[in-house]
Amino acid sequence: MTAFIEASSPHTMNTYGRLPIALSHGQGARVWDVNGKSYLDGLGGIAVNTLGHNHPKLVPALQDQIAKIIHSCNYYHIPNQEKLAAKLVELSGLTNVFFCCTGLEANEAALKLARKFGHDKGIERPEIVVYEKAFHGRSIATLSATGNEKIQKGFGPMVEGFIRVPLNDIEALKKATEGNPNVTAVFFETIQGEGGVNPMRIEYLQQVRKLCDERDWLLMIDEVQCGMGRTGKWFAHQWAGIKPDVMPLAKGLGSGVPIGAVVAGPKAAHIFQPGNHGTTFGGNPLAMRAGVETIRIMEEEGLLENAATVGEHLQAALRRELAGVEGFVEVRGQGLMIGVQLARPCGVLAQRAVDAGLLISVTADSVIRLVPPLILTIAEADELVGILCPLIKQFLAEAV
Repeated sequence: MTAFIEASSPHTMNTYGRLPIALSHGQGARVWDVNGKSYLDGLGGIAVNTLGHNHPKLVPALQDQIAKIIHSCNYYHIPNQEKLAAKLVELSGLTNVFFCCTGLEANEAALKLARKFGHDKGIERPEIVVYEKAFHGRSIATLSATGNEKIQKGFGPMVEGFIRVPLNDIEALKKATEGNPNVTAVFFETIQGEGGVNPMRIEYLQQVRKLCDERDWLLMIDEVQCGMGRTGKWFAHQWAGIKPDVMPLAKGLGSGVPIGAVVAGPKAAHIFQPGNHGTTFGGNPLAMRAGVETIRIMEEEGLLENAATVGEHLQAALRRELAGVEGFVEVRGQGLMIGVQLARPCGVLAQRAVDAGLLISVTADSVIRLVPPLILTIAEADELVGILCPLIKQFLAEAV
């Protein structure tokens, strides 16, 4: 009998509230830990593993790239960088791309673009509109743009230059910026992820686009978590029929290989000039191959349509199973970005789900977040519901 392997990391910084498992390998929408237990992956590495695990088309492509060249600095042209940029331009309707490694870096670059946009217009102290419950990263600037005092605590003073407004309230946005000549941009997630899977309404997105046009502001839409086909369109804002001026991407773009991007339209694409911004690892040949192949496979296998179809099925099944359960609030989201809101904090469900063979996360204290690989099948969605809903019901039946 094989000895049980305990999951521990005594020499790494204690920055994560880790669950007591260590994953060994995966196949499709399923993973196994080092002790051989299998789990249905409802988290996808937090919306990263677009193609699931060990995809038969992605793995050989990455192996081929690793055998050729992994890294080249940006002193030189990188052919797949241009190939991926051209594809993102085609899918977004925008014009140019800057590549980096993470969503944080993409958002940081967006904030720099907004500030330089203001300085180029003669604004000495540019200000950017951001949102309550937003999450844009954990660097000092992106943390300042984030709307969560709990994760900001201990890292002050925050960077100045942000105006915070509530979601989906155009009058609040107008009031907060009225008569302010320093505003240069509005920055938000189409669907907030860490904030609790909170979608922006279509009409609100259209209203903000119109306001930015009227006032010569940049519309900057953070699609790091909700982009790359997760909602059934390439980018979640496309459901509103609008285009941003600046669009940070990351997470699912590389199917697990670290990659970030800032896609910009004509108003913002040429703000950065040589020396204004840069990165050592961003846009390297391995990451670019991952991005090119991820999009190719998504198109070949119809994963946008799958995300929409399976996501709709999954949301409907969750609503049906939880209808009338005291303490269940609602299911919200779009495609395969789903939040199940409960009436009280439910962090314990992450461990209970692991015990039952399912990976999920709990965000904003009381929202179960589901962002599985976009290859998830109807049968796997039903399996997910069959595991998760009894856990939710049992939890809500317990005395507070």
